[in-house]
Amino acid sequence: MSKKKKKWSAQGGAKKQEEGAVRAKKHLGQHFLKDETIAEQIAGTLTLKGYKNVLEIGPGMGVLTKHLLKRDLDLVAMDLDAESIVYLNHSFPLEHSEILQKNNRLNVIEADFLKFDLTELYGEEPFAITGNFPYNISSQIVFKMLEMREQIPEFSGMFQKEVAQRICEKPGSKTYGILSVLVQAFYEAEYLFTVPPTVFDPPPKVDSGVLRLIRRDKQNLACDERLFFKVVKTAFNQRRKTIRNSLKTFGLSDNLKEDTIFDQRPEQLSVADFVTLTQKIADDPV
Repeated sequence: MSKKKKKWSAQGGAKKQEEGAVRAKKHLGQHFLKDETIAEQIAGTLTLKGYKNVLEIGPGMGVLTKHLLKRDLDLVAMDLDAESIVYLNHSFPLEHSEILQKNNRLNVIEADFLKFDLTELYGEEPFAITGNFPYNISSQIVFKMLEMREQIPEFSGMFQKEVAQRICEKPGSKTYGILSVLVQAFYEAEYLFTVPPTVFDPPPKVDSGVLRLIRRDKQNLACDERLFFKVVKTAFNQRRKTIRNSLKTFGLSDNLKEDTIFDQRPEQLSVADFVTLTQKIADDPV
């Protein structure tokens, strides 16, 4: 790992408490995975090609953590829940001493992933992200991942099923949207398998889905990247309208709006189509 990497531990709000089961907290969107087979399958989704650093988001009681540690990697387990941090720092090492004897490269951090500066951990080194992601921030996790995609060759984990499907969906579907286009512009997206509510404590009210994203070799879009993001988001904010109507705020020339691409709705456009559309808008003389 990077020389900039620091050791973190439970501090401040993580007061001493009795060791034992961690209580799942609704406001944190916690549903603890309890199925060992599924945890092992998620741990196996990472190829570890070209990197050894892995960040697990929302480890909870470490069901996935212990299977990750069975692989040859350096693991950071990051959780916002102080109770989980205490468990991972104290009970977890006692319960899984054999695993940690073989791989003690575990760093437990109490932090909010969405606010944490990951360069403090990895500098400019590559790292993968995985986890049983809290449903209430799962889309935000993906957007932050995209911001750091140059350092993140792989991303895998568990989402609410419909979110995982949306990320991996292809054009023409009603679920194809902003996440689908922005993620697939930079990653190969694969929906791996569905997970029932019964394997969680407490069980959620919906199915979950596991996906894997592998970064594309070609990262540079053939258009202005900021404009691309703006075009995609604006188009899908009024997804029932044609591109001509959903992009009215761009003040495009009448000549450009006669292009047949403007007759389509956003869910009909592939990533390549959106790149082409963005370039047409950038070249518009108006």
